[in-house]
Amino acid sequence: MSDAWLIVGLGNPGPKYETTRHNVGQMALDVLADRLGAKFATHKTNSRIAEGFLRPGGPKLVLAKSNGYMNTSGGPVSALAKYFAVAPERIIVLHDELDLPFDSLKLKIGGGHGGHNGLRDIAKALDTPEFLRVRIGVGRPPGQQDPADYVLRPFANSELNNLGVLLEDAADATELLVDDGLLAAQQRFHGRSAR
Repeated sequence: MSDAWLIVGLGNPGPKYETTRHNVGQMALDVLADRLGAKFATHKTNSRIAEGFLRPGGPKLVLAKSNGYMNTSGGPVSALAKYFAVAPERIIVLHDELDLPFDSLKLKIGGGHGGHNGLRDIAKALDTPEFLRVRIGVGRPPGQQDPADYVLRPFANSELNNLGVLLEDAADATELLVDDGLLAAQQRFHGRSAR
C-alpha cells in the first residue's frame, strides 16, 4: 500500500448543483486544491483528480471528485483506492451533514451512513465503512421541507457570509487529519463554529 492519501469531495456533477448544500464537500476540496496549486483533470476512474503534496517532502494527496451522481460515488472511490493503492483508513471523505448545524464540523472514522447515499455507496464499494469523514454541517431543513429537496438547494444568503470560513475550516481539518491524526483534529474542530 502507498503512503498517499485519497481525499474525496462528495457532490453532484454540473453547474446546476455546484453551489448546493449537497456539494459542500466538493467546495471544500476546491479550497484544498487551491492551497496545493493543483488543477483537476479527468481520470480513467470516472472522476476528476488533482494531485499534490501537503508541503515539500510531505505526504502526497490525491483529491478526487466523481463525475457521477452522489449516490454512485462508491465505484469511482473504490477504483481510485485500487489505482493509487490507498488503504481505506487513508481515505478522507468530505461531505454535507444534515445532523450538524450549519457552520460546524465533526470528524470521525467509520460508523453508519445516516441516510447519506454517497456514504452508503462508498462503504458498499470499499466493503468497509472504516474510512475517515469530515462532516460539514448544513443544518436541517426548515419546517416540513423534504431533506432531499433541501440539500439540492443553494445556500441561503444569510449563510453565504460564513460559508467561506466553513470551507477553509474543512480544508484545515483535512490537513490536520493527514498530519496529526483523528484525535488531534477532533480536539481542534469539535464544538467550534465558523463564526
